[in-house]
Amino acid sequence: MTVKWQTEFLNDTVEAEFLSLPPDMQARMLRITELIEQFGLENLGMPYLRHVQGKLWEMRAKGRSGISRALYVTVAGKRIVILRVFIKKTPQTPAHEIAMALNRIKEIDNG
Repeated sequence: MTVKWQTEFLNDTVEAEFLSLPPDMQARMLRITELIEQFGLENLGMPYLRHVQGKLWEMRAKGRSGISRALYVTVAGKRIVILRVFIKKTPQTPAHEIAMALNRIKEIDNG
């Protein structure tokens, strides 16, 4: 049996960021995680997922309320760890959001 991808929040702060999204954006993000579990991360790309830099990737959700992103990394055991969730207001992913996610990578216990 193949191991399915699992998605988790880095910590309670990131989960709170997710829960602060409007309900339609939350639903779209959850749908992307379901697609990852169903088809595998390696088989999903744009418009759902996009490489940002280094190990950092983003889940891309668009809803009636606007555009949101979840920045994540993958770790051993087919785990996706969401590092930062935010509503996107500019064409580019803001540098400070990327910096915050890269800083949070340090908190991951890969052991």
